[in-house]
Order: sequence, then structure tokens, then C-alpha cells
Amino acid sequence: MAIESSGENEIIAGLDLGTTKVCAIVAEVTDDGLDIIGVGSVPSRGLRRGVVVNIDSTMQAIRGAVEQAQTMAGVQIDSVYAGMSGSHVQGLNKEGVAAINTREVTLEDVARVLEQARAIPLASDREVIHVLPQDYTVDNQSGIREPVGMSGVRLQAQVHLVTAASASVQNIRRCCERSSLEVAEVVLEPLASAEAVLEPDEKEIGVALIDIGGGTSDIIVYVDGAVVHTSVIPIGGLNFTNDVAHRFRTPIAEAERLKIKYGCASPALVDPDEEIEVPSVGGRAPRAMARHELCSVLEPRVEELFQSVAHALEQGGFMQMLASGVVITGGATQLEGMPEIAEQILGMQVRRASPIGIGGLSDVVKSPSYATAVGLVKYGAAKARIASRSQSRIVQVAAPVLRPRSSWASLGQWLKEVF
Repeated sequence: MAIESSGENEIIAGLDLGTTKVCAIVAEVTDDGLDIIGVGSVPSRGLRRGVVVNIDSTMQAIRGAVEQAQTMAGVQIDSVYAGMSGSHVQGLNKEGVAAINTREVTLEDVARVLEQARAIPLASDREVIHVLPQDYTVDNQSGIREPVGMSGVRLQAQVHLVTAASASVQNIRRCCERSSLEVAEVVLEPLASAEAVLEPDEKEIGVALIDIGGGTSDIIVYVDGAVVHTSVIPIGGLNFTNDVAHRFRTPIAEAERLKIKYGCASPALVDPDEEIEVPSVGGRAPRAMARHELCSVLEPRVEELFQSVAHALEQGGFMQMLASGVVITGGATQLEGMPEIAEQILGMQVRRASPIGIGGLSDVVKSPSYATAVGLVKYGAAKARIASRSQSRIVQVAAPVLRPRSSWASLGQWLKEVF
């Protein structure tokens, strides 16, 4: 089970499999919301650009992060919501149509129309991982969000489908299962991050979330409260670090340290006379260098990233729909000056976001680098609520099946897939 019991409250675990770190978070569902009770984070050496490239190294990182989180929380983690990203992820909008059997829309009708929407031709090496409803049309009445109970003979659904390489999905499952963890669901990481950092009002009036990780930057766009676009840009924090390492001929670890401690996306924001010490390679003596030079190396890559974001948003026709502007999150966004550069290039307001709406160890995870992991447990808690409501409304419906299957075998499985 993805949701475990600890006394009277339920326990949910999320596992963020990133390029630079693997992070596990344990949360407890309380009457007041969600309390973070355990956090574990270890360096990631088995993933590259969000994709598993070394099973053993990834397993070691998973075990290390989970052990830390378990020790802090004082509970045993048996299952997780696992995050997934990577350039292999693709999103597209599609529609499905189904007849309404009883002239009144039921949950079964909604399940059928969503199943029809996901029945798209796919290569044998790809699979659908999310079916995200946008709105429904009953006969000629469109713009419906909750069609159940409405009268009509024809139900149509507009959805956003997220597909991924089957091998990448299976490798994530394999690493978790070999680490003695059941995978409740593989979740698109920007979808999870959106759960952690976006306000409902932002989703309603239009917002783009840019989740900038170590290997990739993920884009997810909400309009009218629904996902309308997802895409991936193959630029992340490691590109910034590699640029510094090559330009100043310093080890990768030192380049990362310099980026975090002294880096800035805009040279105009730093004192041109300030100097920093840059370690050398091969036992050579460190050198003194203007901090301004470090920032001059970072600025072009940051500009490249947001120019790619602007191109993706313009190509999809979303630039005029984002009344809430753009929200950036992820570990790489902690670089000073990044929101300012983003605003200049995108021409709209940009804010840097950390997880919101949580209790417990909220101060520990109040950082953009924890957005995905916190979002995974919030996603799991929301799934638990929707399943619980459905159980109370439907008589003799099977409990949700948490391990995804190739087809929808029950209404419970539908609830898992589409929420």
C-alpha cells in the first residue's frame, strides 16, 4: 500500500529521483493537513538527466535516502510515490467521446471516456503515465469540470496525456523494488512540484511552472485550473557547474561550491571589485579571480535556459494566457539573480517558490530544492482523499489498485490514473 497507518493517522512517502540528489520525504496525514515527519537526502550518482543509467548506484542512493527519512520519522517505509522526469517525457492534448448509458453521467461513463481518450497509437517502447482531465462536454454544453449527475446522451472529455519511455519507467520501478519498496505510482515531477508550490488561484488564471533541476528543466502550464502543456528542456544546474569548471579549470566539486556560494545570474548585481579564490587542478596553487567573471560565465547559460522556455511557451501559444506569470522552483533556482533574468527574457512577472501548505518539519524543507519531494507526498495525500470520497459514494467498488496496469481493470484504477 502507498498509504500506511501510524496510530490513527496515515503515512505517505515520496521519492524524488533527481540527477544531483535522491530525496525521500515521509509525511503524516492529520486533521489539519499534512505534517512532514522525516527527510532523507543523498547525492545521486546513478541518474543522468532524470534517467537511470546505473541500477546499483541508484539503488544505493534510494536506500540511503530512505534510511535517513525512516530514522528521522521513526516509521518503516514500504512504498513510495516515485518522481520521474527526463527528455523522453512528452505531453499532448487529446479528446475522448463516449455514449452516456443511462442518460445521466455516472463515474463509469467518465471512466470510459477517459479510457477512450488515452487509447492513442503509441510506439511499443512508450506508455501513458498520466491522463489529466481539462474539461468535459455533455451534449452541446462545454466547459464542465464535474459532469457526474448531468443529463445527456454524449460525453466528451478534453485531456492532457503524458507519455514516457517504458524502459525509463520500468527502471525506476526496478530500482525501488530491489530496494524493498513498492511503487504506488510513478509521478511526473513537475506535476508533483506544482502540488507543492502553486496556489489554486494561479492555476485558475494561468501560470507556467519551471522546475529547474540538476539535469533538466521541466515546464508545466495551467490554464483554467487544468494542465494544458508539459515539456522538458535539457538544461539544468549541472550545465551551470560544468561551464564554471571548464572556464576556470577547477574540479567539478569546487565549481559547484563556487556556483552556490558566489554565483549570480547577473554580473550587474555584484561588486566588480570583489575577488574570490578559485582552486586549481593537478595540485596547482589556487588563484584569485574577480567574482564578476564567475557571474559572466553563468549569465549566458541562464539566458539560454529562459530563451528556450520562452520559445516553448510562444510555440504553444501560452504567453498571453499566463496572467499569474511564471513560477520557478528546483535547486538550481537558488542562484542569485535568476528571477530577474527570467523576467527580462519572458516579459512577465516571475517568482521563486518553495513548498507551501505543510506542517511538521516545514522549516527543513522550505527550499526550492525540496519542491518535488514535498509535492509527491501532497499528491499521494490528495489521491487518498479522492479514493476515500469515492469509496463512500459508490457501493461495492473495489479498492484502488496502486500498481499501474496496462489497462484499467476497475474504477478504482481509473481514480488513480486520472486524479
